[in-house]
Amino acid sequence: MTVEQITKVIYDAIDDKIGQDISIIKIGDMSSLCDYFVIATAGSQRQVKAITDNVEDELTKLGIEPRGKEGHGAQNWILLDYGDVMVHVFDEESREYYKLEKLWADAPRIDVDTLV
Repeated sequence: MTVEQITKVIYDAIDDKIGQDISIIKIGDMSSLCDYFVIATAGSQRQVKAITDNVEDELTKLGIEPRGKEGHGAQNWILLDYGDVMVHVFDEESREYYKLEKLWADAPRIDVDTLV
């Protein structure tokens, strides 16, 4: 699978669990960290976990496992590291506080329909 196809699967898995304000940011031209950030908001800490569990389940079906996971204890921000794609799922308060989109303001936003 291409990075873009994986990113689309991630987007769809978040959308399936009613993730809000899903953003795809292409940071690969600005950083060696990864190619894409996928950022989403959940309505509660419980939903943060449900969304990230669904992302993991959908990618596991494809034989793709995260390289790392952070935040499962607190559940107000969970990060899933898939190498070329990093998934950030926040509760509303944490997303507003950390403002990742503002930190990467110069990176292009990607429309999900252009990924496949």
